[in-house]
Amino acid sequence: KQWYQRRVAITAGNEYKSYLSSMTSSSPNMSGETSRKRDRPEEMELDEEVSHKKPMFPALSADKLKSNKSEFRKVPIPPHRYTPLKENWMKLYTPIVEQLKLQIRFNVKSRNVELKSSPETTDITSLQKAADFVRAFTLGFDIDDCLALVRLDDLFLETFEIADVKGLKGDHLARAIGRIAGKGGRTKYTIENVTKTRIVLADSKIHILGSFQNMRIARTAICNL
Repeated sequence: KQWYQRRVAITAGNEYKSYLSSMTSSSPNMSGETSRKRDRPEEMELDEEVSHKKPMFPALSADKLKSNKSEFRKVPIPPHRYTPLKENWMKLYTPIVEQLKLQIRFNVKSRNVELKSSPETTDITSLQKAADFVRAFTLGFDIDDCLALVRLDDLFLETFEIADVKGLKGDHLARAIGRIAGKGGRTKYTIENVTKTRIVLADSKIHILGSFQNMRIARTAICNL
């Protein structure tokens, strides 16, 4: 038994020596492979050093941006704003036609204010300004405040509901609306004067007109109430 164990140990030792000799004979190839692997990062670094120039395109003029097709917008009018629309129609009509160079009409059947670009329209943003102008009027803003959307570029409209902030119902919702308005509208006027925005309370919906940063401040103040 001891003789058999010694013979197994000798054969295992011989196999290990043959394995080491084969590894040493194949080591030049392995060293070549490692050298190639070491060369690859250097090649990658050389590729990264090559600067790729960004394409430079010239700015397009307003004439090229204009399309030959006339653009069209529709602004729906709610029933409770029909009478104010009739009374202030000329105040809506004048800046849209004379300043923005657009065409406007009120479709009696569909109850929509329809806006259309004309060949005299020079600014591509005029149609969107006019649509925001009419939409702000339909939401309940004063016509003089809505005119700021036509004259200034950094004014926007935002609408959210009290339910979006906190789910209130019944008397709790009524008290929340009362806190936002304040006694005689004092709270609402204070927020408007401080943030330089305009706020309309329409039941549970709140509409804000102003710049992006001022609207964010006004909304935070209203949500904290």
